[in-house]
Parts: sequence; C-alpha cells; structure tokens
Amino acid sequence: MTDVPFDAATEFDRQLDRLVELGYPALARMTVEDFRSLVAPLRAAAVAGAAGLAAPTEGRVPFLLVITRELIPVEERLALTTLAGKRKPGFLDRHFADGDLARFDPIKELEAPAGPAYLLFDVDRGEETLNLAPSGAMEVITGQDRLPITIDEGLAFVSLYPAALAKNKCFSLVGSRCGDKRVPAIWISQGAPKLGWCWYGNPHTWLGSASAHPVRVGLG
Repeated sequence: MTDVPFDAATEFDRQLDRLVELGYPALARMTVEDFRSLVAPLRAAAVAGAAGLAAPTEGRVPFLLVITRELIPVEERLALTTLAGKRKPGFLDRHFADGDLARFDPIKELEAPAGPAYLLFDVDRGEETLNLAPSGAMEVITGQDRLPITIDEGLAFVSLYPAALAKNKCFSLVGSRCGDKRVPAIWISQGAPKLGWCWYGNPHTWLGSASAHPVRVGLG
C-alpha cells in the first residue's frame, strides 16, 4: 500500500510503459508509436471506470490493460513474466499438449471484448478462495456479482503487477475453459511463473481463483 493518492491516468500510463518496456510492440510486429496509439483510446475509459476504486495492493488492483492472444500469442507473453524482483521467465507446463492451449476460450458469461486489447476492472487474486476447488470458488465469485478471469487477464495481472503472484497465493484462471474438467492456473515453479492447469473439482491450499468486475471495456 502506498500513501501516494491513486491517479488512474498515471496508472494507465505506467501500465502502457511497462508493456512497451517488456517488448510487446516488437512481438505484435508494430512500432512503439503504433502500439501506443492502438491502446490510447482506453485511457479515458480507465479513468472513468476506476473512479471510486482503491489504490493497488499486492492482491487487488483497480484495473488492468489486457493484451489478447489476437495480438500476441500466450506463450510469447508468458515468457516475459517474472516474479517480483526475479529474472527467470515464465513458462508453460509440459502437460499442455501441442496446440492444446489455443482450445481454452473465455467462458460465455464473460462476454470478453473482441479485439487486441481491453480493460478489466477491480481485479482480485482470490485469497478468500484458497483451498477451494474452482467449482466452489465459482459459487463464491458469482455470489459477489463478479466473474473469474481468463488466461489473457492472468498474464496481464502478473506482467503488470509481478507481486500479485506470491508463495501460497497463486490463482486459477476459471474464465478460460476448453470443454473438459481442466482449469488453467498460474503458480510458482522453479522460481518463475508457470502456466499449467488443475482439475475443476480439486482444491489446493496454495491456489485461489482470481476474479474481477463483470464488465470489460473494449476498443470498439
């Protein structure tokens, strides 16, 4: 927690600068200027949508600038994630078969905006759902008029707030499913973020289910 007043416009600029610093424009085969211009229309929506929300903490943030797989593949963005203060890049669990990751789509309840980028508001890593199976966590989340987050959104969370992924405070991404009982999740392995999956009905003491405000704001 910081004593500096939260300013959504400054935070949007910080997030955009962070993505540029990580190398997103090059991965998207865009110039830095074009990349900035692409997401710039979301700045005003970030300011409006974050009104009344609390400043970022380690486990909850007012909004995220989400870049989607339409612009940059999941594996390439995952490789740019790190733990707070660490340098080892994030990696994909070996239990994902070739081409399997692309089958995990946002669940229909999310109404995730189409396009290369959008905003997600009031994002929480789900500490209150630690040791709850994703099936039980969904009841908690939807009972609070919230929805789970997706793989793209989870990568944005860890990329923009590396401290959000911490020992025994990792999170499932129940907003992405592929029609079976697997649920993607991001946790710590070998000193780096790891994108894997767990079963919908299995609890883990170190794994909660991240959630957010149900309304996403896109470019269109």
